[in-house]
Amino acid sequence: MNRYKNRLRDLREDRDLTQAEVAKIFFLQTTQYRRYENGESDLPLEWAKKFADFYKVSIDYIAGLTNDKK
Repeated sequence: MNRYKNRLRDLREDRDLTQAEVAKIFFLQTTQYRRYENGESDLPLEWAKKFADFYKVSIDYIAGLTNDKK
């Protein structure tokens, strides 16, 4: 399941960023980022790490395995 989709959206919105802005920061096409966020594409571990570093949270948090951000 794609439990991370809500986490990515919530983290992005907490920073008042748009999908397009996040995509630009990571040199992604907006449509690809949108697919990750909406759970239409699986989130590769490489990208989970990058997003976790950017948002200063754990990969487990992004994956929905814990509610502890660290």
